[in-house]
Amino acid sequence: MSEQLYKESLKYHKDPKPGKLSVEPSKPCNTKYELSLAYSPGVAAPCQEIYKTPAKVFDYTNKGNLVAVITNGTAVLGLGNIGPAASKPVMEGKAVLFKHFAGIDVFDLEIKSDSVEDFVKTVKSLEPSFGGINLEDLKAPECFEIEERLKKEMNIPVFHDDQHGTAIISAAALINACEIQNKSLSKIKVVFNGAGAAALSCATLFIEIGVKKENIIFCDSSGVIYKNRKENINKYKQFWASSTKARSLQEALKDADVFCGLSVAGAVRVEDIKSMAKKPIVFALANPEPEILPELAKKSCQDIIIATGRSDFPNQVNNVLGFPSIFRGALDTHATHINTEMKLAAVYALSNLAKKNVPDSVSSAYNNKKFLFGPEYIIPTPFDERVLISVTTAVAKAAMESGVAQKNITDFEKYKEDLTRLQGLKQGFIRSTINKIKNNDICNKEKPVKIIFAEGESKRILKALNTLALDKICEPTLIGNSKKIQALIKQESLKNLDNIAIISPKESPNFENYMNKFYEKRQRKAISHAEAARLMTNPYYFSAMALHCGDFDTLISGAKQNYADCLKPILQIIGAKDKQTVAGLNILLLDDKMFFLTDTTVNIEPSSQQLAQIAIQTSIVAKYYGISPRIAMLSYSNFSGNTPLSKKMKEATQLVKQYKSNLIIDGEMQGDTAVNTDILNNIFSFSDLKEPANILVFPNLASSNISYKLLKNLGKLEVLGPFLTGINKPANILQRGASVDDIINSITLSVRAARIHQSPKKHLQTIKN
Repeated sequence: MSEQLYKESLKYHKDPKPGKLSVEPSKPCNTKYELSLAYSPGVAAPCQEIYKTPAKVFDYTNKGNLVAVITNGTAVLGLGNIGPAASKPVMEGKAVLFKHFAGIDVFDLEIKSDSVEDFVKTVKSLEPSFGGINLEDLKAPECFEIEERLKKEMNIPVFHDDQHGTAIISAAALINACEIQNKSLSKIKVVFNGAGAAALSCATLFIEIGVKKENIIFCDSSGVIYKNRKENINKYKQFWASSTKARSLQEALKDADVFCGLSVAGAVRVEDIKSMAKKPIVFALANPEPEILPELAKKSCQDIIIATGRSDFPNQVNNVLGFPSIFRGALDTHATHINTEMKLAAVYALSNLAKKNVPDSVSSAYNNKKFLFGPEYIIPTPFDERVLISVTTAVAKAAMESGVAQKNITDFEKYKEDLTRLQGLKQGFIRSTINKIKNNDICNKEKPVKIIFAEGESKRILKALNTLALDKICEPTLIGNSKKIQALIKQESLKNLDNIAIISPKESPNFENYMNKFYEKRQRKAISHAEAARLMTNPYYFSAMALHCGDFDTLISGAKQNYADCLKPILQIIGAKDKQTVAGLNILLLDDKMFFLTDTTVNIEPSSQQLAQIAIQTSIVAKYYGISPRIAMLSYSNFSGNTPLSKKMKEATQLVKQYKSNLIIDGEMQGDTAVNTDILNNIFSFSDLKEPANILVFPNLASSNISYKLLKNLGKLEVLGPFLTGINKPANILQRGASVDDIINSITLSVRAARIHQSPKKHLQTIKN
């Protein structure tokens, strides 16, 4: 570690307050009544229920989401036996990873004991408190006995991550490396250097995936572990003793297919790599310095695949790919153990995931690095958000099928939604929407939703469609140059877009028809035949006319063009619905709440009539999402303003009440009043709003646009949109800087809007039911 990194790490751990963890309550405790529920006397109720039915501890406490990370500090990283206190930063770090990658709460426990008996006794006594035990940084061979005993004597999952985490990730990497190198698992010769907990566990799992025990040679600090060796041996090493004539690592590596190092830096030389079989596979997993540096290994052998434990090299074998998701699956099924079936499920889930197209969000986390299955990418990266869903569901299914689950998951699509929500409200909301579209809860799926994209040559559009392709929620058509688009698809390895439809306006058989219809529509607006022909070559006008004529169900533009230029053809060709005003809408997600902000993009100074229309049409959108609308007409004053702006909001409120007397609406009011129950009920008890508003109508574009962009960037809210409302047919305009994820969200909600447009009454009835 460099001196600079050393100092920065100390500062990171010390400021602004020591450590990396804190405890946050999941229930409010702000009033005398809430205090009586949180503690005495109310807390006695769940105590009594758990006493009568012990399994209810999962209903009334955090046990089902709580893991203990436990160590005695005898084998910490590469630092050795530094004791429990000095190991605490590592255990806190492990807790951070559990929480960040799987939403699991952790208490780290550092036990002052070198005695196996005392350690086991202490951990066993913690069973009532935790849903699982993660053993960490225990020296070998004691760690084997500790885990074996705890697994036998406890009825909750016990998992020594140093052993099994490394084994699971390495096994997934080995499967894929062998596939790339065209090697058979049952025939490869594997040489291990290092015979500690991780190495022995790797070998055990390698056998489970098809490697033959007789093809495995172990080496340690005393050389090859061979039959009848007397020095530096124990029963765990003895199990792997081979009958080879090799006595050194160098001799063992001759003609070997795979090297797996969990030992020391520099243990492998360039000449050792050259002596291996063709297309060798090298896992140099010593930390912080590997057994051989990748650049040296590649110089000696161009067709090598090499993985390390470091993030600055390709193919990082990182345990964070395993333990958070494995425990998530174990906890959610109330598994009594993490067994071999569950570990293998994780192995194959990771192996298969590496072969799929990598989302743009993952690439952006790694400075837009391109990940393609091959020698430089044999396992997923730690910041691939798909790992949680893929591994957790596989582990949960394995727990149920192998009989260790005490709770069955009956709806795995819903379970995947819940897992996605752990990674962010927005992701969970979009996954839920995709599932609803796929499950036909919106309307009968007689035909797919046809979307036309005005900017088919946008890389971000292509990447978004490639990600969504497997869900099959829409039938996309791209406007653009076919050769250019196909070249981009090939360049970005977007394999799911091989057969995507591409049209050029001039070459479209509909060009003449669209041009004539546009001329008919705009001939009294100073549009000549020639001008109509010119505009119809514009992808934004062409796509709007294609939607207007019914050849598509919705359109999306804005990835490359400014908002106003995209909006103009939509307004001219598609236009507003009768008695409605085209407006921009943003959806805000906060915890389990959904808010609708409008008008955020279209009308600079809307009139009271327009604001009333916008409020009503937004209430319809809210109902489509199962939300009972409560509307606040916002201003800088509470029911007392006399300026033109305040009066406008009051008039708009009265118009809504006149047009739709069943809607809950009030105003004008300040923003905090609109969303704060105490203010509404205690200061303005006369207000028609008795609960916080979920539709916030702003007086003008300046206030709304500034507000939603500030909230998006400064608050803990997640923001979707903007989306267009009040338009004759569903059409959406992206923000020009929209990310691939933003585009995925827009496509998904556009598909839903198109489905609703096809059958609005049926959709509302579905929600009502």
